[in-house]
Amino acid sequence: MSYLLAILVPPLSLLLQGRPVQAVFNGLLWFGSLLFIVFPFVAGQAGWLVAVIWAVAVVYNRRQDQRDRRLIDDALRRQGQR
Repeated sequence: MSYLLAILVPPLSLLLQGRPVQAVFNGLLWFGSLLFIVFPFVAGQAGWLVAVIWAVAVVYNRRQDQRDRRLIDDALRRQGQR
């Protein structure tokens, strides 16, 4: 669900991931790109693609951080049991 949201509305996805400052800058890039897509400019499509890739990368990294935290917690718990 997070990835779909990152593709459709990147700033909202960043905001839900707990990155409000990145969401503002991504929103400016995304909204500006949507305006340029209305006109036949390639820059609008490229800007939209950058905003989407940025949001997908943040969602992926957030999930990877959660996995890493679980592994570290499990390792510390096992070390404490011995």
